[in-house]
Amino acid sequence: MTAMQHISVWLDVPLRGAFTYLHPQPLPSGQRVRVAFGNRELCGVVDNSVPPQALDEARCKPILAVLDELPPLPEALLQQVRFAARYYLHPQGQALFTALPTALREPRAVTLADRQSYRLNAAGLAAAPSARSTVKQQLWQALQQPQSRAALRRVHPQATAFLKQALAAGQLDILPWQAPPLQVAAALTLNDEQQAALDAVAANLGRFGAFLLHGITGSGKTEVYLQLIARVLATGQQALVIIPEINLTPQLIERFAQRFPASHIVCLHSGLSDGERLQGWVDAWQGVADIVIGTRLAVFTPLPRAGLLIVDEEHDGSFKQQDGLRYHARDLAVWRANQAQVPVLLGSATPSLETVANVEAGRYRKLLLSARAHGSARLPRIGLVDTRRLKLVDGLSEPVIAALRQRLERREMSLVFINRRGYSPVLACTACGWTSACKHCSARMVLHLSARQLRCHHCGAQQRVPLQCPACGNPDVQPLGEGTQRLEEALRRLLPEARILRIDRDSTSHKAAWDTVYQRVHAGEVDILLGTQMLAKGHDFGALSLVVVLGSDGGLYSADYRASERLFAQLLQVSGRAGRAELAGDVIVQTNWPEHPLYLALTRHDFDGFAASQLQERREAGFPPAASQVILRADAPQYHEAEAFLQQVLALCGELPPPLFVFGPAPALMARLAGRERAQLTFEAPQRAALHAWLRALLPQLDALARKAPRQLRWSLDVDPQEI
Repeated sequence: MTAMQHISVWLDVPLRGAFTYLHPQPLPSGQRVRVAFGNRELCGVVDNSVPPQALDEARCKPILAVLDELPPLPEALLQQVRFAARYYLHPQGQALFTALPTALREPRAVTLADRQSYRLNAAGLAAAPSARSTVKQQLWQALQQPQSRAALRRVHPQATAFLKQALAAGQLDILPWQAPPLQVAAALTLNDEQQAALDAVAANLGRFGAFLLHGITGSGKTEVYLQLIARVLATGQQALVIIPEINLTPQLIERFAQRFPASHIVCLHSGLSDGERLQGWVDAWQGVADIVIGTRLAVFTPLPRAGLLIVDEEHDGSFKQQDGLRYHARDLAVWRANQAQVPVLLGSATPSLETVANVEAGRYRKLLLSARAHGSARLPRIGLVDTRRLKLVDGLSEPVIAALRQRLERREMSLVFINRRGYSPVLACTACGWTSACKHCSARMVLHLSARQLRCHHCGAQQRVPLQCPACGNPDVQPLGEGTQRLEEALRRLLPEARILRIDRDSTSHKAAWDTVYQRVHAGEVDILLGTQMLAKGHDFGALSLVVVLGSDGGLYSADYRASERLFAQLLQVSGRAGRAELAGDVIVQTNWPEHPLYLALTRHDFDGFAASQLQERREAGFPPAASQVILRADAPQYHEAEAFLQQVLALCGELPPPLFVFGPAPALMARLAGRERAQLTFEAPQRAALHAWLRALLPQLDALARKAPRQLRWSLDVDPQEI
């Protein structure tokens, strides 16, 4: 009787160790398997780097099936997951399954597109079909040259049946997939700064180097990316481009497809179906894809021929995952580039303070693009409108209305930016002061007038707009403040001749929405774009000459120490949409605080000065990047339950060894979310290594304490938190 092998298997469960199963033969690391876990069947991944537990065979379950329709997952991916799990203090099994496409997380085999080509062999050429069989004649003629299954289906929908018959008769040769020759369309001429940046990174191809491409808005960062990638593809390697938002994808894909018409470009983001995402991920893993463009999860995409990693808009907060494995895609990209010994390029007009600090420390090399790429384009003029003594019409001042009207007369396009969707951020009673608070969150419900609904943008709760005040019965309930829908209504009333296009999450929910937006803008069918942060970065609208910013003062009052950094980046990014071509650009910011240092730096386009002052403040306060933080969060139906758990953790910690500190327990900034009360402990230390080592040693005790906690309590660790 053959001795059974003990196999270590990772599962997608919230436990830190691997599980031991039995199988008649050894299995390679990365092999997907189907196993029983309790009363469920789960997908597991074998990992031979973890010694299996020395358990009696009677206590071990057998592996139910080996899912071998794909090769084992590559070792480089397993190493990246091991690092991510260790660094972010997360169970490795859950980290691994976070990195996989949804289809590969399921305990079943997957089906992929046929990438092979087919051609008639001598037997097939000798077996010409009857002339009366038109369909077979067409397919037989086509197969005298190599044809993919997809190409044959374009010849006739019955191609699959014909292929099956011809293969069974031994009339076809099967040809493996071959990459077409590289084609690169004509590139733009680079200016001196762009050329210097290109040469600096290109000189590092084949070895690790971290570069910050700090280019002002419109300075041609994407053209540098394209010409770098052309050099990478010419050496037979692959490139990975990580972007922050799905809505940036169509425009970027179009530019890449025009530059590299024969290259296989894969797009990976949450807007794809499970099948589409799986196929792109596997194409990248098998070396079929030349360029991968994706949002944050794409940082885990396997690349056997990796040559270059690019993180565009590296400052963007969406690169940080906020649940499950709370990784930061930018930081993992730098680690991955180091492991693969390839350069990583971080691009931004407003780099994060962490990246600025890394440049100052000599860990990253800064490459500057200080001029706009278009020959006649200049940075826009930024002016402030003091609204303290001005009468506003639905949030719009007279200088703003006049500027919009002037652009209409010139047939130039304007952008009105306000980072609040809906009709109004709150509904209020004029008699008793009642406001439309969410029952489930520490937030107000937003009025969506067209749908006659109040909606919470945090938990998704909805309710009908009340006909009278729920507290006192007063029928006079009024919307307070402006959202995109209310501004759209006001602009249509004030400027009836204007063609207005509203861009927010409500208006761009369907899959082809952004294609429609670009078509209308580039066809000259839009006079005023009105939208939220979805319009703030990455978009290039040549006819746009005016940007109006409304409602930005709220960012000055936040208790989050990162709020000023985020607000400045957002305002500088949205300002950069103006004047990117021949037309001169203007920006108007309405504010009650025109003397605020942030706005004064904005009017000077002084990112370096603003960043230096912010870094100095962080150093004096001991905040990141001058220190390292980890937040332990707990939430429960009642606040005292979450706080009690954190008090137990605090007692477990005892007296922290210097220079470690702990603050709390304290309520989160949004203390109630989706019906659960939230509290947190913040651990901090000047050096990351000491803090991580101490927390890793604490994890077993923390896990044991959590197992004794009430079932309704949830907890998580957030390493390098971006939200407090």
